[in-house]
Amino acid sequence: MARRAALTSLAIAPDSSYTRLVDARDDARFFATLRSTEYARLDRANEAYLDFTGSALYAESQITAHAERMRQGVFGNPHSENGPSKLSTSIIDEARARVLSFLNASSDEYDVCFTANTTAAIKLVAESYPFGPRAPLVLAADNHNSVNGLREFARRRGSAVAYIPLDEELRLDNAEAHLRNARSARNHCVAASPGSEGLFAFPAQSNFSGVKHPLDLVYEAKSLGYSVLVDAAAFLPSSRLSLSAYPADFVVFSAYKILGYPTGVGALVGRKSSMARLERPWFAGGTVEYASVQHGTHLLRAGPEAFEDGTPAFLSIAALSDGLNFMESVGWRRMGRHISSLTEYTLARLTALTHRNGNPRVRIHGPTGMRSRGGALAFNVLNPDGTAIPYAKVVDRASGQGVSLRGGCFCNPGAAEAAFDFPYAATARCLSAAATDGFSIDKFSQCLGPGVPVGAVRLSVGIPSNTADIDRAIDVIESVSISD
Repeated sequence: MARRAALTSLAIAPDSSYTRLVDARDDARFFATLRSTEYARLDRANEAYLDFTGSALYAESQITAHAERMRQGVFGNPHSENGPSKLSTSIIDEARARVLSFLNASSDEYDVCFTANTTAAIKLVAESYPFGPRAPLVLAADNHNSVNGLREFARRRGSAVAYIPLDEELRLDNAEAHLRNARSARNHCVAASPGSEGLFAFPAQSNFSGVKHPLDLVYEAKSLGYSVLVDAAAFLPSSRLSLSAYPADFVVFSAYKILGYPTGVGALVGRKSSMARLERPWFAGGTVEYASVQHGTHLLRAGPEAFEDGTPAFLSIAALSDGLNFMESVGWRRMGRHISSLTEYTLARLTALTHRNGNPRVRIHGPTGMRSRGGALAFNVLNPDGTAIPYAKVVDRASGQGVSLRGGCFCNPGAAEAAFDFPYAATARCLSAAATDGFSIDKFSQCLGPGVPVGAVRLSVGIPSNTADIDRAIDVIESVSISD
């Protein structure tokens, strides 16, 4: 009897191979059904959509739920006091609460400020952060340009700006040492002191390579006196972020990256104490309790509304709760397993591609294994001699066959420079020429010369993706050659 109990316990252990096999079979059936119901338009259009880091796809039930909400309610401008206005205010409050729950954040510690997108959320911090000579800015080399733009505000206010470089797998290289060095520069003390806090900004997941950077960096940076901004735009579509576990000062994201719908809604989720340190450089409608022309004064509202310039996109914000309801019905853990499985399948297929001479057909930028990586892969398709085929040729061929990939540098110049190994002197010369002669990818590529790829192909998977989509992408890759 004891032996049977032990075997039963072994069979249902969460980490057992049996359970993983059952999960895989259940997941396959579940997501096949989901695709045929919630995303049936993909197969009707014969579309293999593999650009989920660019944007998620909405489910039909999200749109139905939002449409029903709109049909049933009368919603007015939330800055009024009538009934329809109060209804709009209530759905915004509901959405704030849902976002905090989604991020496992306490309403006692965090506020949610709605913005137009991730970029707008970052700009709220950039223009308001108390930069200065004693407050360095440290950025990951693997950052979207929306985060890189922080440096312009920091430099104007006298902050030193430093970047943490990337290793061969496009992971942050010795991040803690670089954070320490930045605080020690210009005779900064390593220990934090009043008014000397710096800002560290990094992506939880790279939008270029899919690398997941360690969230423990939140603790390491804060222990050195930094405030921490986490760009979660590429991370949240397939992973959970708990602000109770990793108490970043600021987290930013766009709704469409996670839910597919609505567009035009993002969020800055900030610790109340950190938000209180921000110094808004202006005010706008909705951000003030009062403003006086006669006396030239104003009083900002308390809480998140002080950062929500103008009327919030209240009808679009209403769709957040409907989208998160759908995602929760799918199950975050199940969704993570599905995306990891498809990513592993894609990696196996790409790395197995070879030319007749034995040379690889593909060069993957970033990890070729599954350790700490998400569902995005950047790569170049190669000729038999190892030179890169222009990414535009691959993306155009794919588009013609109903396969949606993305090409370029993905607004992430640091990761691109590291991945393509841009020669420093040649890059400086070409960028200087572009400043006067105009910039284009073709001009830049010609200036750098042969053998240096400028841009890659990115494949990224999501909820409705399946192996058939990936197989279609592989067929495209195999069909592209130098003779085209």
